[in-house]
Amino acid sequence: MTTTMTPEALATMLRGCVADGTQVRTSELDRRALGHDASHFLLTPAAIVAPRDAEEVARLLRATAAAGIGLTFRSGGTSLSGQAGTEGVLADVRRNFTGVEILDDGARVRVQPGVTVKQLNARLARYGRKFGPDPASEAACTIGGVVANNSSGMACGTVENSYQTLESVVVVLSSGTVVDTGAADADAKLRALEPALYEGLLKLRERVLANPASVAKITQQFSMKNTMGYGINALIDFAGVPEILTHLIVGSEGTLGFVASATYRTIPLRNFVNTALVVFDDLYAANQALPALVATGAATLELMDATSLRVGQSFPDTPAVIANLAVDRQAALLLEYQATTREELEHLTREAGPTLDTLPVGGPVVLSEDAAVRGQLWKIRKGLYTSVAGARQSGTTALLEDVVVPVAKLADTCVDLTVLFDKYAYANSVIFGHAKDGNIHFMLTDRFESESQLRRYIDFTEEMVDLVIANDGSLKAEHGTGRVMAPFVRRQYGDELYGVMVEIKRLFDPTGLLNAGTIITDDDEIHLKHIKLNPSVEAEVDRCTSCGYCEPVCPSRDLTLTPRQRIAVRREIENLELAGDHAAVARLEKDFDYQVVHTCAVDGMCGTACPVNINTGLLVKKLRRTTIPKPTAAVWTTLAKHWKGTTATFSTVMSLTDALPGPLEVALTGVDKAARAVLGSDSIPLWSAELPGGGAPRRRPRPEGEPVAVYLPACVNVMFGPTGGAGVQLSFEALCATAGLTLVVPEQIESMCCGTPWSSKGIPDGYTAMRDKVLPVIREATDNGRLPVVCDASSCTEGFKHMIETDPDLHVEVIDSVAFVASNVLPVLGGYTKLESLTVHPTCSSTQMGLNADLVKVSRAVAEQVNIPLDWGCCAFAGDRGMLHPELTASATRREAAEVAALGAEAHASCNRTCELGLTRATGTPYRHVLELLAEQAGLID
Repeated sequence: MTTTMTPEALATMLRGCVADGTQVRTSELDRRALGHDASHFLLTPAAIVAPRDAEEVARLLRATAAAGIGLTFRSGGTSLSGQAGTEGVLADVRRNFTGVEILDDGARVRVQPGVTVKQLNARLARYGRKFGPDPASEAACTIGGVVANNSSGMACGTVENSYQTLESVVVVLSSGTVVDTGAADADAKLRALEPALYEGLLKLRERVLANPASVAKITQQFSMKNTMGYGINALIDFAGVPEILTHLIVGSEGTLGFVASATYRTIPLRNFVNTALVVFDDLYAANQALPALVATGAATLELMDATSLRVGQSFPDTPAVIANLAVDRQAALLLEYQATTREELEHLTREAGPTLDTLPVGGPVVLSEDAAVRGQLWKIRKGLYTSVAGARQSGTTALLEDVVVPVAKLADTCVDLTVLFDKYAYANSVIFGHAKDGNIHFMLTDRFESESQLRRYIDFTEEMVDLVIANDGSLKAEHGTGRVMAPFVRRQYGDELYGVMVEIKRLFDPTGLLNAGTIITDDDEIHLKHIKLNPSVEAEVDRCTSCGYCEPVCPSRDLTLTPRQRIAVRREIENLELAGDHAAVARLEKDFDYQVVHTCAVDGMCGTACPVNINTGLLVKKLRRTTIPKPTAAVWTTLAKHWKGTTATFSTVMSLTDALPGPLEVALTGVDKAARAVLGSDSIPLWSAELPGGGAPRRRPRPEGEPVAVYLPACVNVMFGPTGGAGVQLSFEALCATAGLTLVVPEQIESMCCGTPWSSKGIPDGYTAMRDKVLPVIREATDNGRLPVVCDASSCTEGFKHMIETDPDLHVEVIDSVAFVASNVLPVLGGYTKLESLTVHPTCSSTQMGLNADLVKVSRAVAEQVNIPLDWGCCAFAGDRGMLHPELTASATRREAAEVAALGAEAHASCNRTCELGLTRATGTPYRHVLELLAEQAGLID
């Protein structure tokens, strides 16, 4: 739904609804970037607003309704059916609605819509509880979407989904009325403030109950997973208006109101698990086994067809049961039994034994409690959609469908679907899903652009709809109706119940402006409009499915853009170029450098979350190579060739500024800011008073004994000296000495660097200059790889590792000092008094190198209690990025800093100097290298 208001008038109206004008974004880059979600639809909003509370949402609802402008809410943007896009106003509720309140010792929880399922479960785990719904996208999907779509997942079925476990909601209705449906006065408040809605819901309930055919249809449809249309089972399941309203909101996809918070009953953690991948000869055989397996009490029965298995074989850590398959027509069920006690698990598996023994699978079914194997299998299953979609032909769009039929009819339904795939030439269409519930997903890939492509899709959809309805199924099981199935709601339910749904929409949203086009529509072709057409751009971009898994780990997500959005902007620019709209390209490029390039920390954490292994930081580095001014690149290349003098000079300057009296600090800051205003914030770092003085030189005399490792102290510790201690180099050396371990530091160390500054800034000549200087030294010092290399800053450890990998003839083990101490020093370290508590910040590099377990191990050698904040993430200091753009670090660390303050530990540590600086700035509390603290507690350093 478009608006006739001018952009300026719209922005003014929206700013009047919120406390801070920066909550409203109207630039073309922002609007095009945020238009993209995980679905195959694309609508560009007229404006984006990020409300902070229910009252601001109420003002937005009233203002947009009065102006006749559509309003759509979006949180995680992982929905797949087109229910989170608009050409009106898009309300981003991920950014500010992040509260979690644990109730009744974890038995209940009140949570806001911007919290991801993974984040919520992390907070519940300490109570032995978890959230009922368990969608595969738990790392990225948020509670707002889980409520709005009645999302379920692998194990929860229809018993532990939102409909069953939701107690109450704080909902903002289209009129702006805010109601807590769990409050004692909820009924009276609704009757008084929303009389038409109150009476209308009671009348609809009477209408349904008075029609036996309606009751029978609703009972049958909602006996299985079903998110098609509104949850009208609420009209027969509940008698009170607050309860009816609460459960109608579930699955309403933002068309009836906004859920500001939801109160859920949680479920126990089932930590005792047995898992098996059961491989059948074909898809039909796997489905035929389902009724018997369901009867054994299996928690999950995840179906994967032959294409799914072939995709699974491409995963880097695929378990042998998949890797060794000669896949032809096979299909598999990922079978799992879950229990809260070992006795319960043993009972389940013992009772299931006779059924498992008779399965036609050519051998015994082996159940495993191995957590590593289980993790690998679930990684494949949870990444199936994005992995298959990521492998699609460049320039095509992936469309994922989601249907359900009674379990007994699933085998025949799958056979008929494969016939349709062949009939309409949809090659490599994958079938997978939650077979325990009769719920499967299948994917189509095409361009969906030409008349013939659209006709094929129309005809396929018509036959698919008839097939599912003929099998007493639902066209949407858990992904929501959205736009993609809105034209078929009437066909599934019939005129009478569709009329009930239309009346529900009218009662809640008389203007029809809330997420218009979703669920209820008069447009029979809405599913054919606004289909996302992705151009071929570059390898880093083309396989992106816009799933959004990267967003929760992105440090710039609350400041500028996320990896998904950076890729979206690249696609938008390419599409505009192809269309010849150079004016629009120019408007996007106006904000491109800051939003896309400068405020990306290139930390690589997005790559750890991406199912298709896209590290958007690599894309941004590539972009920086093309945008960095040549004089700047030349200066940095010169610095690489004279790094000893550069680090020494920087150290001296930092020591001088550290000694400045207060008035001169103020003057220096003023001069610094003036220089940044003239020369650019991405060129001149911003000095700040918490930065330490310079550090000591790294060079050491040649040791007398035989070294066990080559030690490369990080140059960053020269430029930024220690805070209140001896520093990591002296600490690490002392720890190794007490364990009798001899280290050798190359005499050329003062001129050496891991190359990360040049790699991050996109200066290949500078990187090459440093690499050509460093690698010969490493080759000689390690005796051509006989000795390992050890570094004392995690990002530099990673940098040296990558640099060595550029030489295929050089094979050197690179170890971080934390891992080295964990393996070689802790076992022989004597007794000492530990700190009471320590809060630790893992880093991007420690995460990507698998170092965090050793970091925790060393931390536990420092303190009795070790805290890792649940909200930890990349600090975005990123070398000098935190000095060039301090607003990036401030945004990235905001939530973690609040949690750190609440923890109130005795000391704070990390394993990388610039990260320590970033967290020191964010928290106002000194962060030091964990090895410094260990050496001090062990009495090795004063």
